[in-house]
Amino acid sequence: MDEASAKPTRTFSIETAGRASRAAAFAAGVILLILVLLPVFAGRNLIQDLIFLFYMLALAQCWNLLAGYAGLISVGQQAFVGLGGYLLFALTLLGGINPLLAIPIAGVVSALFALPTALIVFRLHGAYFAIGTWVVAEVYRLVFAQVKPLGGGTGTSLTPSVTSSVPGIEWVKSLLDVRTPAARDIVSYWVALALAAGTLALVYLILRSRRGLALGAIRDHEAAAAGLGVDIYRIKLAVYVATAAMTGMIGALIYLQKARISPDAAFSVLDWTAYVIFIVVIGGIGTMEGPVIGAIVFYLMQRYLADFGASYLILLGALGILVMLFAPKGLWGLVSERYDLTLFPTRRRLVIPPPAEIVSKTHR
Repeated sequence: MDEASAKPTRTFSIETAGRASRAAAFAAGVILLILVLLPVFAGRNLIQDLIFLFYMLALAQCWNLLAGYAGLISVGQQAFVGLGGYLLFALTLLGGINPLLAIPIAGVVSALFALPTALIVFRLHGAYFAIGTWVVAEVYRLVFAQVKPLGGGTGTSLTPSVTSSVPGIEWVKSLLDVRTPAARDIVSYWVALALAAGTLALVYLILRSRRGLALGAIRDHEAAAAGLGVDIYRIKLAVYVATAAMTGMIGALIYLQKARISPDAAFSVLDWTAYVIFIVVIGGIGTMEGPVIGAIVFYLMQRYLADFGASYLILLGALGILVMLFAPKGLWGLVSERYDLTLFPTRRRLVIPPPAEIVSKTHR
């Protein structure tokens, strides 16, 4: 063996997924299967609670992608929730389109509306951008309050013929031996689960892609990302339009399940933006795991503390303040830093084998 061949050679590799993330992927698959089968043995109250949890989780993931990665702190995402809801009502009541088909159409139209909206609000920066998005949402609310065929300022309801025309209701009734309202909730539950899982998967795929690398660079240091050739405007515009499409579909599902809509409810900043910001902040902004943790915490607090009235809102605010003071990276940030744990890995890591392994490979 000559000197050159005896010299240890270092091999490097780039990894994203680790052992914990692979175990988490398996566990997520098992949990998803259980959730799909849950309506077979779960009560209607639990199904309705989980529908709420799923769409809040999906909304939180959308806002986290927008604010936590693209740096677009929007307080006007209720514009697309309300837009999606009203589009569902317009497409079903006025257009005679099947409700489930109306959901993806609402997402596409919401994305189209997001383009001119972005041309306006992207001229603003920082706090002005946040205020601008809220003003745009108020404009949407005022406009839809004037649409008389959809109830004007008082809103309107889906007719029984529309709510009963959702595909799958008759099949669920015969399979699980339930009545029409319960069957409609089960179909809505499966659609909500599909949207939540699809949102998680889409956000994860975006963050694992080349655009995800650009978003990570923007999140870490926007000026440095621009210096490396990242097209900041185009990336932010793409994220804004994508989140608008997803939020529009979620809004359509929300109001399909509620079966009644009004401008004040559909464009509520408290219900569809303030609560979502709370979920992301306490869970951990800029991580995929954070909104999941935050949505579960928010659901549990609303489930068991909402009966306390104003005290419930005080507790929400107090928890948010405590987390921001003592855990700026959120609850998941505490866990991940303490145990070096990542369930949805999106960052690339340079892996260098230990010296002992290098020596063993050299002497083989």
